[in-house]
Parts: sequence; C-alpha cells; structure tokens
Amino acid sequence: MTAPALERPSAAVPGPLPVSASASVSAPVSVPEENAGGSGSEPVPAGSRWRPLPAVARAVTLAAVLLLGFAGYLFALSGLQEARHQSTAYATLRDRLANATAPTGSTEDGAPLAVLDVPALGLRQAVVVEGTTGRDLMRGPGHRRDTVLPGQPGVAVLFGRSTAFGAPFADLGRLRVGDRIDVTTGQGSFHYTVNAHGDGGHPIQDTAPNRLVLVTGDSDWIPTSTVLVGARLDGDPEPAGAKRPTGTAADKALAADKGALSALQLWSLAMLLAVVTAVVAARRWRRAAAYLCFAPVVAALLWSVYENAAALLPNVY
Repeated sequence: MTAPALERPSAAVPGPLPVSASASVSAPVSVPEENAGGSGSEPVPAGSRWRPLPAVARAVTLAAVLLLGFAGYLFALSGLQEARHQSTAYATLRDRLANATAPTGSTEDGAPLAVLDVPALGLRQAVVVEGTTGRDLMRGPGHRRDTVLPGQPGVAVLFGRSTAFGAPFADLGRLRVGDRIDVTTGQGSFHYTVNAHGDGGHPIQDTAPNRLVLVTGDSDWIPTSTVLVGARLDGDPEPAGAKRPTGTAADKALAADKGALSALQLWSLAMLLAVVTAVVAARRWRRAAAYLCFAPVVAALLWSVYENAAALLPNVY
C-alpha cells in the first residue's frame, strides 16, 4: 500500500501594500552639516560671507587706477599746469620789464626773473623762475639761487625738467657747439654761445669767467645723473646785485622735495575722508546727486595728492 504524495505548499506572494500603508513610509531626513553639532545656530547665507579674493581684486584694481592716473598727470596734465604758470609769469615779468622793476638780485622763490630763448631746441620765451626745488621747476626753468643771474659776472646755472611739467629741457643734449642761447633780464638782453658739454660724472671744464650752464636729467624714466651744457657770454656782463643767498640740499640737481611728504599725507587723508563721505551720502540720499556734488571735491583733492607726489621725484625729472 502506497502512501499518498504530499504536495509542498507554495510560498505566499505578498500583494501590494495598501495606499495608506505605502504613504506612511517616509525617507530619512538628512541633517545639515552646520546643525549636526547641536549648536542650534542659524546657517549663514552664502551671499553674506566675506570673500577675500574679490576684496583683494578690488583693492588691486583701485591701486592700478590711481597709478595710471598719476602717470596721466605726470605726462599730460602736468604740462597744462606748467603752461598756465608760464602764461601768468610771462604777463607779470613783461609788466616788470616795462616798468624797470624786474629783479636783478635775490628774490622770492617762484618769482619770474628772466626770459629764455634757445632757437635750436624750439624753446622760445620760456620764463625762468627763482629757485630749483621740485615745486619751483613745476613752473618752468629755474635759476639756482646761489649763483649769479644770467648776464652778470660769474657762472649762472639754470635747471629744467626733462620729462614732466612741459619738459622745457627735454632735448638739451641735442645742443651743439656754436648754438645760441638768449636771455633777457631786468638788466637787458644777453647772448651766449654753446661751447661745452658734460654730465654728472664729468663736470664742464671751462676757464671763461662769464658763463651759463643748463642742467637737466639724463633719462625719460627716473634720472640717475644729469646732462650739462655750457655756454660763454658774448660781450661784457652787467654788475652783479646783492650777495647771493646760500643754497640748500633741495636746490641741487636730482634732489627731491622731502617737505612734500607731510603735505602728501594730509591731502591723501582729506581725499579718503571725502570719498567716505560721498559713499555715506549716496546711501542716504539720491546716489547720482551725491556723486555729482562730491566729484569736483574728490578731483581737486586727487590733483593735490598727485602734485605733492610729483614733488617727491627728482627735481629735474
């Protein structure tokens, strides 16, 4: 007798969950990393974080703009400033020459005292002022205060810039022996003839008693030496005036006007204050109106900053 075969019961296949059951299953919630420590602080918005690279880039850009502005002032705008000084000085000296009141001896810094003509360089009716500091030479060629005036017995020395502020002596090295130099002072007109050249390392060797020496920088970049041109007086000199004052370190060739450093700091501080005030005003009032009001003030202060910075460069630059 055989036993009946038993069938293995098949495993029950679970059916789909009810909709209500499947909806109750939720995915695990990820915790932001900032709050994982349990400090309870709010996450910092991404836009409000301080980013050093953009700040550095803005600072570098601002510095580059200021440097480019200074270069534009030196090579373009400074010439306009010198031309304005020359126009005013020429009118003043013309009246003094007509009234026989032009200085023939020591006078104040920056005062016009002679008219210089160098036909070979195209330099005509350039007004020579008293003094050879950086600020004096911003007005035009300058007479070194511890030497005699042109046309008087002895050696008269005139400085002029080679690059900035009109660069009246830019082509001084082109003068050749035999070229003529004319100078008019309160004592009359005097004529010189070029006869010698030199530089900072090789001074002019000339035994003539009555001479004129023209001095400028040796480079269109930052000069490290000087270019010298010597000329002899044609004819007899006029009597010298009172004793000449002693020179200072700022009167020498390639000297910087160190007194301009404190003025540069003050003008820079004033410009910074004006810029901050303009930004605050733009946030509280209409931006266009605030910037329009402060733009002339900032521009004038920036001009003063550039002018004092230029005074720190070599005086014959």
